[in-house]
Amino acid sequence: MSESHSSAVCVSAIVPAYNEAERISAVLWPLLHAPSVREIIVVDDGSTDGTAEVARSFGVRVFSLPVNRGKSVALDLGVQKAQYETLLFLDADLVGLRPDHIERMIRVYCEDKRDMVVGVFRGGRLNTDLAQTIAPYLSGQRVLSKALWKKLRRKVHQLDFGVEIALTKLALKEGWSQAFVELDGVTHVMKEEKFGFSRGLASRLKMYGDIVRSVFTRVTE
Repeated sequence: MSESHSSAVCVSAIVPAYNEAERISAVLWPLLHAPSVREIIVVDDGSTDGTAEVARSFGVRVFSLPVNRGKSVALDLGVQKAQYETLLFLDADLVGLRPDHIERMIRVYCEDKRDMVVGVFRGGRLNTDLAQTIAPYLSGQRVLSKALWKKLRRKVHQLDFGVEIALTKLALKEGWSQAFVELDGVTHVMKEEKFGFSRGLASRLKMYGDIVRSVFTRVTE
């Protein structure tokens, strides 16, 4: 194992967010009610819709990037600012998230002594359930240590949305112990719903390109 686990673990939650003012409350509320989460960090990735202001209204720590840099850079900034060794990554557009989902992921990480826990959608809605059944490694909901993240961080500027695949590749390469936790009733807002069909599809294709690029990127030097 890469770190000492205990039942009294303190967790830093990191939420990268880009133009999620209308949705981020549904993630911050359960985080504020999850006993194991002692610190909540929102990294506003160059938003133009007031995401940072909404986040600040919850009393959480907010760091803003002046321009949109991508998910992996936002996550890395959050890790650098985190006080605790155990990290929880959550997407900012989740729907149906509850405090018990968060506690379940952290409990499996601690009690089963895993290097990384991945939360996967179940029973939210068909299309997101199907996507995560086919490719659970694409989930952005994760618990891991700061020490393990630091093994990846030299590549963060190249990854963007491919960060989940890069974490998975590194986990397989180094033999990390992993567990998947079902997040019942959880889904997320799809890009086509956020931006409209044309812009959403373009954003999705960019995301897929980042993922494919990450497959062919070496995760460590």
